[in-house]
Amino acid sequence: MTRRTPLTTLAVTTAALALTLSACGSGGRTPGAGPDGAALVWALTQGSEATFRASATEWNKARPDSAVTYQFFQNDPYKQKLRTAVGAGNGPVLFENWGGGALKDYVDAGKVADLTPDLEKNPGWRDRVFPTVLKSTTFDGKTYGMPVNGVQPVVLYYNKQLLDRAGARPPKTWDDLLALVRTLRAQGIAPLAMGGASKWPDLMWLEYLVDRVGGPQVFADIAAGKKGAWTHPAVIEAARMIRQLVDAGGFAKGFTSVSADTGQAEAQLYTGKAAMILQGSWAFGTMNTGSPKFVSEGHLGWADFPAVTGGKGDPTNVVGNTANFFSVSAQAGPQQKNSAVAYLKDGVYNDTYVDSLLTNGDVPPVKDLDAKLKTVDHADWLTYVYRLTRDAKNFQLSWDQALTPELGQELLTRLDQLFLGQLDPQAFCAAMDKAAAK
Repeated sequence: MTRRTPLTTLAVTTAALALTLSACGSGGRTPGAGPDGAALVWALTQGSEATFRASATEWNKARPDSAVTYQFFQNDPYKQKLRTAVGAGNGPVLFENWGGGALKDYVDAGKVADLTPDLEKNPGWRDRVFPTVLKSTTFDGKTYGMPVNGVQPVVLYYNKQLLDRAGARPPKTWDDLLALVRTLRAQGIAPLAMGGASKWPDLMWLEYLVDRVGGPQVFADIAAGKKGAWTHPAVIEAARMIRQLVDAGGFAKGFTSVSADTGQAEAQLYTGKAAMILQGSWAFGTMNTGSPKFVSEGHLGWADFPAVTGGKGDPTNVVGNTANFFSVSAQAGPQQKNSAVAYLKDGVYNDTYVDSLLTNGDVPPVKDLDAKLKTVDHADWLTYVYRLTRDAKNFQLSWDQALTPELGQELLTRLDQLFLGQLDPQAFCAAMDKAAAK
């Protein structure tokens, strides 16, 4: 399974992007066309690459008149290359992205095609996808990207052996979690692992707590730039609850020096050094690789994030990476654009495409997969992920991706300071309000 990639530096601001666009020419070829005239697709290597390659081969054989050709890039070089190509007017017709604020910068610059008319002509195409996932590429009622791989919700993993030793169950409420922290610590067991040195795992706690306390509208106001949104009582309360958990000794000693990008935090769970970890669905693959026996023998458990008593947020709401998406360049030639739309509609998420994703451990956000899920490896885990995201009332894209890249980076910095005790909850919220007003 693919691991979360921080993407706060993918896009430039709309103003900077517009400046780049105005300074560059067209590049001398049909925009979006590959060397063979096929619709050019840019995507990230690894991850879903095998699925993408197989789908292109199948599609081009059946539809040579609407052929697509892929080029793959490593994550970091891709960011700059995409920006430069879009600015020069010779970018791909389809490009992989993560929705949210980074995509919206390109939309605001007029460089991404609106797919809404195509979706309205083909309602079955739109309706097969979870609507909560499409929100990540929908701005002002218009859709600018379609999902192409699997969902990555954040869940609470736990070591069944350690909880059994403590005579405990996974927490269903925030009060349960605090009580479990006390129980585990009394027995010399570290309650929670976390890769705090990477900062972005901190965000999962804030995202869930703000939702559980105040509901989705609180972040919707933040994302919309509403004045004073960061000092909403629900955000202050969520920040207070984070400090409550840290001060109670909820996290393993030295968590602020543990990297989330090397599997160190997950290793604490499967080696019995910590009882739980809040992480994305990609962590399952990390633990299955790190200790296949731990997973195969049924020692790994998972649960929803705890509810908050009296909170406004629905306990079925989830946060995480809704999916990766393909968006169509507004600069593409008519033939290539038509080919790209046809490929997205009929070549992505068809039966063989879905089977390939499931084999890779990815759960696509499409309806009516229960029967298929029963036939794959780790069916219990993948079925849980599928139903969790399918039944969620709201699926919130990770905040550092939903916000502009600049504000997302500021959030990670300030949240790290909150976890370290360098900012109290009020100061954290005030600092974010100030950053949002710039």
